[in-house]
Amino acid sequence: MSAEAADREAATSSRPCTPPQTSWFEFLLEEQLLEQHLRKPSPDPPPVQLIVQFLEQASKPSVNEQNQVQPPPDNKRNRILKLLALKVAAHLKWDLDVLEKSLSVPVLNMLLNELLCISKVPPGTKHVDVDLSSIPPTTAMAILLYNRWAIRTIVKSSFPVKQVKPGPPQLNVMNQMQQEKELTENILKVLKEQAADSILVLEGALKLNKDLYVHTIRTLDLLAMEPGMVNGETESSTAGLKISAEEIQCQVCYDLGAIYFQQGATNAALHENAKEKFFKTRELIAKIGSSSLHCTIDEERLAGYCQACGVLTSSDDDASQQATPYSQIDNCLKTGNYQDLVKIFLEDNLALSLPVQFRQSVQRELFQNALQGNDALEEVCFKICVCNTVRDILQGEIIDVQFCLLFLKPNKEKIDFLLEACSRSINLENASESLKRKMASFLKNLCLGLEDLQLVFMISSHDLFIKLLKDDERKLLIDEMRKRSPRINLCTKPVTSFYDIPASASVNIGQLEHQLILSVDPWRIRQILIELHGMTSERQFWTVSNKWEVPNVYGNVILGIKDNLTRDLVYILMAKGLHCSAIKDFVHAKQLFAACLELVTEFSPKLRQVMLNEMLLLDIYTHEAGPGANGERPPSDLISRVRGYLEMRVPDIPLRQVIAEECVAFLLNWRENEYLTMQVPLPLVQTNPYVKLGQLLAATCKELPGPKESRRTAKDLWEVVVQICSVSNQHKRGNDGRVSLIKHRESTLGIMYRSELLSFIKKLREPLVLTTILSLFVKLHNVREDIVNDITAEYISIWPSSIPNLQSVDFEAVAVTVKELVNYALTINPNNHFWLIIQADIYFATNQYSAALHYYLQAGAICSDFFNKMVPPDVFTDQVIKRMIKCCSLLNCHTQVAILCQFLREVDYKTAFKALQEQNSHDAMDSYYEYIWDVTILEYLTYLHHKRGETDKRQIAIKAIGQTELNASNPEEVLQLAAQRRKKKFLQAMAKLYF
Repeated sequence: MSAEAADREAATSSRPCTPPQTSWFEFLLEEQLLEQHLRKPSPDPPPVQLIVQFLEQASKPSVNEQNQVQPPPDNKRNRILKLLALKVAAHLKWDLDVLEKSLSVPVLNMLLNELLCISKVPPGTKHVDVDLSSIPPTTAMAILLYNRWAIRTIVKSSFPVKQVKPGPPQLNVMNQMQQEKELTENILKVLKEQAADSILVLEGALKLNKDLYVHTIRTLDLLAMEPGMVNGETESSTAGLKISAEEIQCQVCYDLGAIYFQQGATNAALHENAKEKFFKTRELIAKIGSSSLHCTIDEERLAGYCQACGVLTSSDDDASQQATPYSQIDNCLKTGNYQDLVKIFLEDNLALSLPVQFRQSVQRELFQNALQGNDALEEVCFKICVCNTVRDILQGEIIDVQFCLLFLKPNKEKIDFLLEACSRSINLENASESLKRKMASFLKNLCLGLEDLQLVFMISSHDLFIKLLKDDERKLLIDEMRKRSPRINLCTKPVTSFYDIPASASVNIGQLEHQLILSVDPWRIRQILIELHGMTSERQFWTVSNKWEVPNVYGNVILGIKDNLTRDLVYILMAKGLHCSAIKDFVHAKQLFAACLELVTEFSPKLRQVMLNEMLLLDIYTHEAGPGANGERPPSDLISRVRGYLEMRVPDIPLRQVIAEECVAFLLNWRENEYLTMQVPLPLVQTNPYVKLGQLLAATCKELPGPKESRRTAKDLWEVVVQICSVSNQHKRGNDGRVSLIKHRESTLGIMYRSELLSFIKKLREPLVLTTILSLFVKLHNVREDIVNDITAEYISIWPSSIPNLQSVDFEAVAVTVKELVNYALTINPNNHFWLIIQADIYFATNQYSAALHYYLQAGAICSDFFNKMVPPDVFTDQVIKRMIKCCSLLNCHTQVAILCQFLREVDYKTAFKALQEQNSHDAMDSYYEYIWDVTILEYLTYLHHKRGETDKRQIAIKAIGQTELNASNPEEVLQLAAQRRKKKFLQAMAKLYF
């Protein structure tokens, strides 16, 4: 070793582990000691904490000289931070179990997006469109990791979350938690929208059947080098950590099974898919072994899934189904055959096949039903509880509180069954000494706890008791019982036993909180809260359930109420009312809101107005879901209340934006255009963006079709929407061109965000309003300079033809909006042929020709009674026909091209002849000749087949041309009728092919 090197090593070894006044984060960043830190046996801070710190620092927004907040800069420091986070995850071998346990959803979303970016996943490309077999293995593995995480996150979000008891309220902590909660909900919303694509990606991964590689610290270092130094090794088939095909399939099968099982709650057929995936997972685990380094499956949970699928899925073999304890228990509960249910539980005390958690869940369900007034279940509840208690005793568990409560008043029948359960739960010939001692100890303690000597004698004289306890033990117990006898007889007050001690206050509070969560009766909620506050004054009972959510604008006012009981009652009534409204339980929502209104009227005018506003929104929802869905106009009183809300000028009233949004949508849906155009107050238009947008939409619809000089409002509406879809310079795309999954910022140049505009439009149902806004976005899409294929729409001519500053418009967002609007419009009316043409044009512009033909033909079929009538010329225009021709040509259906050329106003012989010359056609070819009515095309076919020596096909063409109705000497009406009949048959044949 050289002297210089030795000096360096000595300096490094003498360097303190953490420099003074320097965080671990800065130390690792500056000194590049990450790998050395990760190799420690117990690194402090732990790796997952480093990921959070690195990503938080990399995503910090910057502030410019004008004090304006800007997105995080794409500089060298932030790129290093992201790379360090990826290295830590690579050190953890990208184990999703570890990452999900310690990282929040937003942090893990950011981490996996960075992995996609560094793995060269094409930006803006849907994962479902990527061929995993044709891309580098590390890129394919990145896509699989992201989509597995997406599915797992959706499944986990459906599980109940245990409520964390909050400490003293701190405003900054609450705001931070609320922001993280909202961000998580936004990510979940996007993941759920893309769930179908993620499932398709994972299903496609099962067909790969090849090993893949995931990035390691070394490959990440190589990727961070100059681009010219990367292409060789990092994209080869052997770079990175190898994950075998069996391990990949095992993980993917398990995740797919979990999502199918979750979706089976609304679609029972998916339980079959879940069963298939879980059983395949079990087979793969048996093949690769449970000790696999890269495939960690919770085998207990997998067994539970398999058992649940066995119950939920039907089987052709009834005998095998009946042999499953789960199916038998499910059948007993459904049919009320409780005698067999008790028998199954007793038999399982020997077999030990049912998990303890499952047995307890059955017990809880029975007790819940008994509490709801089913007295016949009391005896069954006792017997099931005894069975579970005996099982617990044999496994060394403590006795359940419920059993103690049921034995507060023991009697002969209870002792009889208890002894029967004990006898049938242990096989004395084969049982171990440990099991015998546990059972003997239980029976002995039971005798000591009983005051009635007759009951004690029943136990001590039982055959099981005699066999389990030795002679001297039995004599000692009997002597002790006899010594207790005189005291018991002489005492005026019985000695209190352990079982006479009443349940503790915490148990009672827990039971009342459980009832509070379940109840939707305002009077019962009030009674429960009075009881709870009588037990303790230290608790905030509005925090009992994490499902009780009240908007922040209301929460600040409600939590300011000084009286604790009133505060809890108002908060819970409003939260439950909002929840019932969200799940469309409008009856209970109205009862809860009415009770809350009555309560707050006494002390708070501000909250009184809040409740009146919420009841107005509830009435709108109720009408739209009920009579409004059948086309019945709302009562005049409701319309007046909606107008009154929009014109309300009460100061300091907390308002939810969604109420104004729903009110404006309500007026537009019921064609209150006169009010929105002429009567709405001007200050309201200037202050409320939804009212302004509603006024412009109403005025534009009112003037349609209208002369050009009356389209000033259309121009105003155009300018407002263009402004909403524009982006400022500070929100430019990053240098790497990557589009993140969730945009954290949208343009603030317009009166609202684009997402808010889209949300508002999706509340509209009036066809004219939808057509107007849809045509606006189509026109905005078409003004793009690099557009190749225009999209057609009704009323498209009313909008301006150009935009002064094209660069400011986010055309990618516009294209996405057009697709979403068309899809939404078709859910409102799937038979609107103009909307179907727009959908077809979108598919045509994106090179999806089969789908485009489907929607073109569907539009024509709807307005012509499945082509039994003539398709209107404004539906099958020359442009539509030409696009259908191009679709058929690109699908290699050349005979269809030639036939469609006849549909044009002027037959396109050049295209038709060129298509017929193609010999590699994917359609029915000569069987379509009967649909050709143009004699020139038929003559060309005859010549073509003669030239090729195709005698059979030539005869078919001659037969078609020889039909009398195609004779050129026929009257024009006969020729048109012949053409129309062939059009009908051809289009019907096409529809059957593409529908």
